[in-house]
Amino acid sequence: MKSNGTMMKSSIVAALGGLLFGFDTAVIAGATGALRLQYSLTDATLGLTVSAALVGTIIGALTGGIPGDLYGRRASLRITAVLYLISALGCAFAFNWYAFVFARFIGGLGIGASSVLGPMYIAEIAPPRKRGRLVGFFQFNIVFGILLAYFSNYMVGTMGMGDAEWRWKLGVPAIPAAIFLLLLLTIPESPRWLARQGRVTEAETVLREGGDENYKQDLAEIVASLDARHGTSDEPLFQRKYRLPIFLAVSIGMFNQFSGINAILYYLNDIFAKAGFTKVSADLQSVAVGATNLVFTVVAMSVIDKLGRKKLLLIGAVGTAVALAGVAAIFLMGAHQDLLVWCLVGFIAFFAFSQGAVIWVYLSEVFPTRVRAKGQSLGSFTHWIMNALISFIFPMLAAKSGGVPFVFFAVMMAVQFFVVLLFYPETAGRSLEEMQKNLGIE
Repeated sequence: MKSNGTMMKSSIVAALGGLLFGFDTAVIAGATGALRLQYSLTDATLGLTVSAALVGTIIGALTGGIPGDLYGRRASLRITAVLYLISALGCAFAFNWYAFVFARFIGGLGIGASSVLGPMYIAEIAPPRKRGRLVGFFQFNIVFGILLAYFSNYMVGTMGMGDAEWRWKLGVPAIPAAIFLLLLLTIPESPRWLARQGRVTEAETVLREGGDENYKQDLAEIVASLDARHGTSDEPLFQRKYRLPIFLAVSIGMFNQFSGINAILYYLNDIFAKAGFTKVSADLQSVAVGATNLVFTVVAMSVIDKLGRKKLLLIGAVGTAVALAGVAAIFLMGAHQDLLVWCLVGFIAFFAFSQGAVIWVYLSEVFPTRVRAKGQSLGSFTHWIMNALISFIFPMLAAKSGGVPFVFFAVMMAVQFFVVLLFYPETAGRSLEEMQKNLGIE
């Protein structure tokens, strides 16, 4: 049997968008103090500076599927690489605050679009038996990119670059962005997108060279799923027949953020301070949380195709609910603060093992090819808009009572358990075309 080298290489290259996603998201953490001094920022303008990327991310997630449908998954990933490159260089050479904020916004567009295009491309080129692990590699790279950003900031900080240090920290991502762009020139287009465009011969070549032993049969199934009898190859997403995939995409995006994951990561120092800690090393927190996230993401990737997406979500819902309830109890009782670190690390572990690893995989699987880009955009947009809303509301709720937000997060994880149990189909081990039939989409 011919090696699946082309398919593996293509999946790994596309997943590098996740590394830049994580790197670009976290790298600014090492430059906020310098930016405050450089541009004389108030708390409000510093918040705007940091959140400019999040605004871009929301827009990028909402619109990323459009070029994915028009120009192809691969070509659109190249656009995201260019956006990452422009953002890094723009931040490094920003001549004033407005230029800096614009560069961060451009980077956000890249993050949002790559969260749609990367998992979608991998899902469309990967065989069913390996799809979970390969799409899950995108999430691994996000986590690894965050750790890489922390390490990069640390290394640059030891080089004695003075006032230019923050420019170097924010310019370093230009290197992986350029590598990502060059590698994208070496991979094929998605066979399902090619078939959607009527380029069936090219699609067959990609499947064959990717090591698909049953490429003729698989191609016939792909073409049949795009047949006019089943709907046009370019049709609106919001139709009755797509109500279940839409529900799955929106709900998994919402529950991902209702766990409180980003509120906890963004405000980790404040959470510890609220619990009565006078000083906790931010570097050690980052390492502990980041290492836990990475380890349990790897564990999830190793079992996601064996245990399945649904079981991981159910296990994670129970684990995160218990850990969050523990955090809430510590705040509400004003006691056992020494257990707070363990509750938070436990939460991160269960989140990484379940929702963290599953969300991008599941979003890429539940929509048929003809609306996959639109559906992936909807799920990703839901994820990012809820991220923004919860991150905005969390400090105000936490200021009144440190425990209240965590009670809400714990309850939402309990609700998620029953929603997943009752409504979520298992997608592991099935081709994308089989999933289309199982969801009753004709």
